[in-house]
Amino acid sequence: MLAEYIGFFSRNGLGDFAFRWLHVLVGIMWIGLLYYFNFVQVPAFAQYGDEAKARNIAIDKVARKALWWFRWAAVSTFVTGILITIITENYFYDGFGTTGKGLSISLGMMLGIIMMLNVWGVIWRNQKIVLANAANLLAGGEADPNAAAAGRKALMASRQNAVFSVSMLFFMVYTSHGPYATETIELSGGDVALFWIISLLIIGVLEVNALGLMPWKTQPNKGLNVLYDGPGVRNPLIAAFGLWVIFLIVTEVFLKFDVPTL
Repeated sequence: MLAEYIGFFSRNGLGDFAFRWLHVLVGIMWIGLLYYFNFVQVPAFAQYGDEAKARNIAIDKVARKALWWFRWAAVSTFVTGILITIITENYFYDGFGTTGKGLSISLGMMLGIIMMLNVWGVIWRNQKIVLANAANLLAGGEADPNAAAAGRKALMASRQNAVFSVSMLFFMVYTSHGPYATETIELSGGDVALFWIISLLIIGVLEVNALGLMPWKTQPNKGLNVLYDGPGVRNPLIAAFGLWVIFLIVTEVFLKFDVPTL
């Protein structure tokens, strides 16, 4: 009898390795461009000052190309992630939703999906207005009065994605290497419930704010919008690692289990 094939093109080879490798590859492109936009392009464009034409050329020639790779890397990361869960045998094992491993990857997935939806539903939709305005101005046309508001909406969603990204990557890595990431020990119902209640509350408030649905809407430096504004990129970085600290505490409190003694 021939031995069962377990190589690259086997079911687990594709799910556990091939698509995971692709997932990491396109994810690096996505998050790398996210950081480029937030920590390089936005501060650099702000320094153009009165050089509107130069800024519009950069938007039309550089940002347009970067946004193409950015949005398709985002959806590619999402698709490869879904394929991992579909192809890998027994990915959603019994007790998946009550183990540290299952809870960790589930929250990481949720953050990643929200970020991808922000890319296509908010950032790209509004950046199309900004790009069209830049091209129109370069062609000698009139400025679009909606361009500034669209740019602000895109900025807020992009900054929120940058804030989410640190915790998202933390949970992705935690799933395989975290101290409480195990498939064998199920957590109590109370710990699981509190893990989700606290996590969803935090994520929900931040996402609603990023969409401009809080009372202060999209006004700079108002309410939670201070997370996106301020001098340089200081506030988004503080917010990103502050959120990570909160989630680290959540994992230490609610994913913790007692190690069985022999």
